[in-house]
Amino acid sequence: MTLLVLAAGMGSRYGGLKQIDPFTEDGEFIIDFSVYDALQAGFDRVVFIIKEENYEDFRETIGARLEGKVKVEYAFQRMDYLVPADKLPAERTKPWGTTQAILCAQDAVGNDVFAVINADDFYGRDAYNKAAAFLKERTKKSENAYAMIGYRLGNTLTDNGSVARGVCVTKDGYLSEIVERTKIYKTETGGRFEDENGQTIALPADTVVSMNFWCFTPSVFAGAKKYFQEFLADPARDPLKGECFLPNVIGQMKHDGYCTVEVIETSAKWYGVTYADDKPGVAQQIQAMIADGTYPKGLWK
Repeated sequence: MTLLVLAAGMGSRYGGLKQIDPFTEDGEFIIDFSVYDALQAGFDRVVFIIKEENYEDFRETIGARLEGKVKVEYAFQRMDYLVPADKLPAERTKPWGTTQAILCAQDAVGNDVFAVINADDFYGRDAYNKAAAFLKERTKKSENAYAMIGYRLGNTLTDNGSVARGVCVTKDGYLSEIVERTKIYKTETGGRFEDENGQTIALPADTVVSMNFWCFTPSVFAGAKKYFQEFLADPARDPLKGECFLPNVIGQMKHDGYCTVEVIETSAKWYGVTYADDKPGVAQQIQAMIADGTYPKGLWK
């Protein structure tokens, strides 16, 4: 089983890859705990999707200490990957979102089943255990049967700014609809965001959301490529800032009958470093888990 880590955007909001400080006195990052939990759950390979220009820094600060502990591979998210020249404005400076990111890793993943996570999110061990259990049972399911690890919105918000979340509607344990909502702000009762018409919409704290933790078979690549190409052909998209979000694409694939998506709710608490001000609180929580024995002091020693 492969763990696919989306790290091409790492540093853009936080302030740059070189400026990310370790979260423990032993020098570990959130990614270290993600990989450690994945290995404990039974994953045996990690593929990092990164920007090619970050390769040396990434490998020196994160990748090197994992080599020898697990098979590590890299895939590069390039601006022009699967994007025709006439759809690529010279002024654009960012890749095309998480759907393009996983497509960039297709060759690295090969025929393996895999889970997808964000590099700067702490998902908790229960989430990896449940993802691994689903993927290990893949031989008993359809090739197009996928899963999403679902979190409560109230457990995923930050006090330091807005976040993007895939807001989900479920039925009988399966995903009915998912819509990527950007600029969700924390409130006393959950969250709020502005819709396309500028209207403020409230979201209850127990709303199930996607934190981009997915379980896939290789069949996802063909479907994702189709919808990515449709996204590029859409004249309404923003040519400079528009992104093809993976939750939206999976929701469309499900709607069109290409796949089923089981929603696996986790008891794990999510921690994230969307902004630099998030770091002290997350570091404190990780230190508490080391102190209570959830994690050893010095993961890779």
